[in-house]
Amino acid sequence: MKNTAIEVMLSTRIEACSSLGNVSTIMKRQACDLSSIGSISQTLWRIGGLLPMTIDSKQALQTLVFASDEIFSKNTPILVTVDPCSSAILRIELSKTRNANDWKNHFECLMDNGLEAIYLVSDDGVGLRAGHSAALSHTVRQSDTYHAIAHTLGHWVERLEKSAYKAIEEEYEREQKVQSAKSEQAKEKQQRLYRQAQHTCESAIRAYDDFSYLYYCLIKELNVFDNEGNLRPKQQAENVIKTGLQLIEEFNHEGLCKAAQKVRRTLPDLFHYFDIAEGIVNDCKTLVDEETLKAYCVAWQWRKAVRKAKKSERKQHAKQQEKTCLEKAEWWGSHGVDQANWHQNIQKTIYAKLDKIVQSSALVECINSIIRPYFNTSKNQVSQEQLNLIMHYHRRYLAGVRKNKTPMEILTGEDQAKDWIEILFDIIEEKDPKLLLA
Repeated sequence: MKNTAIEVMLSTRIEACSSLGNVSTIMKRQACDLSSIGSISQTLWRIGGLLPMTIDSKQALQTLVFASDEIFSKNTPILVTVDPCSSAILRIELSKTRNANDWKNHFECLMDNGLEAIYLVSDDGVGLRAGHSAALSHTVRQSDTYHAIAHTLGHWVERLEKSAYKAIEEEYEREQKVQSAKSEQAKEKQQRLYRQAQHTCESAIRAYDDFSYLYYCLIKELNVFDNEGNLRPKQQAENVIKTGLQLIEEFNHEGLCKAAQKVRRTLPDLFHYFDIAEGIVNDCKTLVDEETLKAYCVAWQWRKAVRKAKKSERKQHAKQQEKTCLEKAEWWGSHGVDQANWHQNIQKTIYAKLDKIVQSSALVECINSIIRPYFNTSKNQVSQEQLNLIMHYHRRYLAGVRKNKTPMEILTGEDQAKDWIEILFDIIEEKDPKLLLA
């Protein structure tokens, strides 16, 4: 029989992200044993110690895309590898440092547990790259396209826009001073300053317009497919981005030049996903005819745009575009097909295959946002046992493309019949049955 005190403790602590004090109060109200803060802390630590920091490969696929990055609890690094398709945490590890040896050990533990990388997606951290070379040299490392371009260059769009608006305000203020000048000498001085402000304003607006245009051109080059659903040539994308970086460097702006040079250094590892996409598209050609596949590919690309869109208008536009492409795919594939659910099944299959085209390790940042409340309520006093418990938490998505699924259900393709706490009790009964008798 389950220990009610432990069940209340786990559900309250994990699902509500409450502090130990709040958990203690709730347990006391429910007349639970082990309701003191010390008992709760000790029990959670003991349960976390029963759980591994690496996922059990018996429950998972053997070959996965690895998305790896570091998150921090104050100054303490936590090394995380996630399966970006399911969002399942494959390994989460509290570490003193984040150098090459730390990452090498991290990847070797994943391989020792039966998990093989199709390829690795990460930012260009020195330790992470060195760890990949030492442990996963047989696999490709894909530079995170978000960190490489959007993160490095994107904030300059906002900076230059602010500079342009500031220059416009200064120009307006100078114009007002010209009109309010009384003497000819004062008016002549204010007119000279006004002409300078006009020149500065024109330069600032031109810099913003030109750079934002180049930036969005570079972002578009990261798309896997063109508007017709054709796989874009890898070399074309690389050449256009190189040209765009060269034009940015011609701005003779120190900050922009440094940013462009930083992007240029990532180019050798930035376009491997095109090679992965080529193999996946060829695999999908066995499922449907060429025109139907193209429509599904464009629809999938719009689905990605839906997830990335922050503004409601862009999100709704992307949803409508995806719907249009799916209707086109249904029309192309309708000939000779009688099954009513055929399109739904084939869409699911093709989307699942295309989801293996991973360009970013940003999902680790999503994991960071999920577990950050735990760090905050524990005042960043994080232990490996706590991380193990968080990793085991099989949250069920309430919305989005993973709606009504847990990460483990997506990863294994099997329905999770038991609640995550029930699964945890099974582990406790197997490894430390005395804990339930406390």
